[in-house]
Amino acid sequence: MKTLRFIFILLSSFLYAASACAGDPALPDYKKLRELMVSEQIEARGVNNKKVLEAMRRVERHKFVPKEYRRRAYDDYPLPIGEGQTISQPYIVALMTEVLNPDSTKKVLEIGTGSGYQAAVLAELFQNVYTIEIVDPLGKRAEMLLSEAGYKNVMVKIGDGYLGWKEYSPFDAIIVTCSPTHIPEPLIEQLAEGGRMVIPVEELYRQELVLLTKEKGELKKKEIIPVVFVPMFGKDGKRY
Repeated sequence: MKTLRFIFILLSSFLYAASACAGDPALPDYKKLRELMVSEQIEARGVNNKKVLEAMRRVERHKFVPKEYRRRAYDDYPLPIGEGQTISQPYIVALMTEVLNPDSTKKVLEIGTGSGYQAAVLAELFQNVYTIEIVDPLGKRAEMLLSEAGYKNVMVKIGDGYLGWKEYSPFDAIIVTCSPTHIPEPLIEQLAEGGRMVIPVEELYRQELVLLTKEKGELKKKEIIPVVFVPMFGKDGKRY
């Protein structure tokens, strides 16, 4: 998995360098690129929740990636954000958000803040967003970017996402943006009755994005699509 991530980062860097050398000095029309992103990458592939589509149009993804990758911010693939991590491709962000059935009266827990982009999309759709990032520099940078973007309904915590955020549980929705080898028990406990959790789970070297719904204390599981996310690790480097 680490090898795949390294290859992806190298490929992304090459694509950006090639674009820069092609050399249009003018700043891109980011609003137009967001519109194309939504229509060609997201809506065309089956995401049809109007509120999610509008949120994807509003959130400025280029502000959540390093400056050297901003010209590629609305392309259909992940991008490096530092510390060996990536920002998910726009389609995956939209798909995971849609399956949560976002509701402006409810609260959501995100595991894996990354650059803060997914949290910003969630903040457009939920009453409160609680997000946890294990990598200290990423968490602090994301908190700053979210604040600069004006989001006052997002709380960022530096910590081990496997453990969740019990203080603010139960959560109506939980979204996990890194891949464990099993469903974390603390997250199951912190999911409200009737709540939804979307999570990429790795089994036998293959990751599957799954939707879990809690009904009468039990989880119902639905497989969505195969995916590739960074693995979930603890503070001690333990692979979950």
